[in-house]
Amino acid sequence: MNKNILIVGGGYVGLYTALRLQKKLRSQMRSGDVTITIIDPQSYMTYQPFLPEAAAGSLSPRHMVAPLRRILPKVRILNGTVTKVNHSERTVTFQPAEGESREVAYDVIVMAVGSISRTLPIPGLTDIGIGFKEVGEAIALRNRVLHLLDVAESTDDPEVRRRALTFVFVGAGFAGVEALAELEDMARDSTKYYRNITPADIRWVLVEASNRILPEVGPEMGRWTLEQLRERGIDVRMETRLESCVGGHVVLSDGAEFDAETLVWTAGVKPSPVVNSTDLPVDERGRIKTTTMLTVAGVDGAFAAGDAAGVPDVTNPGEYCAPNAQHAVRQAKVLADNIIHYLRGEQLVDYRHKYVGSVAGLGLHQGVANVYGVKLRGFPAWFMHRTYHLSRVPTLNRKVRVVVDWTLALFFKRETISLGEMEHPRDEFRAAVAANRR
Repeated sequence: MNKNILIVGGGYVGLYTALRLQKKLRSQMRSGDVTITIIDPQSYMTYQPFLPEAAAGSLSPRHMVAPLRRILPKVRILNGTVTKVNHSERTVTFQPAEGESREVAYDVIVMAVGSISRTLPIPGLTDIGIGFKEVGEAIALRNRVLHLLDVAESTDDPEVRRRALTFVFVGAGFAGVEALAELEDMARDSTKYYRNITPADIRWVLVEASNRILPEVGPEMGRWTLEQLRERGIDVRMETRLESCVGGHVVLSDGAEFDAETLVWTAGVKPSPVVNSTDLPVDERGRIKTTTMLTVAGVDGAFAAGDAAGVPDVTNPGEYCAPNAQHAVRQAKVLADNIIHYLRGEQLVDYRHKYVGSVAGLGLHQGVANVYGVKLRGFPAWFMHRTYHLSRVPTLNRKVRVVVDWTLALFFKRETISLGEMEHPRDEFRAAVAANRR
């Protein structure tokens, strides 16, 4: 009897789960006894820890994404969104990128829908705010920073110049600190090509509501990171909230007010809204209730892992696994094996992984790490950061491409060109059409 396994989401959990199932169920898939389908809006998986390096131009954006169809040739890939999950009927409502929605049936479902940015109802946030979860956002931010350097170089208006050269980051977790550090490093390096801009002219502001930055690496490493950022001239404001940014006028809870052209929002994530369109149980944080075996609590034939799942941490009773890549990749392995056990009527196993620590990059040759209690900073931490994440990138193809990018960067200066017109490719053509009408 054919068993249809449906994986909703093609991120870390979705890709690695399908990859392991494709390998272990090769004969069943060949005979048609098992089919696997992934539904995701994109046809690729983004390796998010490399977003800051892509934004800074140290890594090609094409090399930090993994094409699903190439890596999973035996898996059916459907591009679109799931708008509803009706597990009682074992169907989902699938909305493709083009055309009418339709029902997709399954026998086993894997909810690997990930997370979205957690925003607050702050006036003006949509005016200048940009997230930092997708490759498109990272490249758009890179183009924006370089474009605004061009703007500042070309204007005689001090207010326009000051506004263009002010960059605000809200949230001092991994995403915010790494993105700011990499872009500040890139911008500082870029100023050598401008006659009227020095690193001191560029204002970088990091806003954090709590009293700690990078809590994952521990208080000691967090304090060292804070010192390093401030030594680089970055204005770090702890225990401060963004109150408003209407029209680019930034107002902070400590009373500071200034204009900025760019605001990057990295103040946390929340489960994908798809979770709210299911008949699966959710917890008080809006995550799918999940057991230690990565099954959905109290439900047969449903599994969940990653950012959208509340997975109990068996190594730390009473706590839940952190929503990060370290857990997601390892959860996918256990999840895939448990699906196989489920299909065969065998006993499922618990997901057990003791958190080994964290690493973060702070720009070229700078980093901070706390791994197995060993605390590193500077070049050793930066090297560990790159080595660890290289080992996590899926497929040898992508690993080699990343190494080539890094190797070339040792011998050649990085490109500091804004290609912002890629975000609006029709503007030039429209201008030409308008000119011909005159």
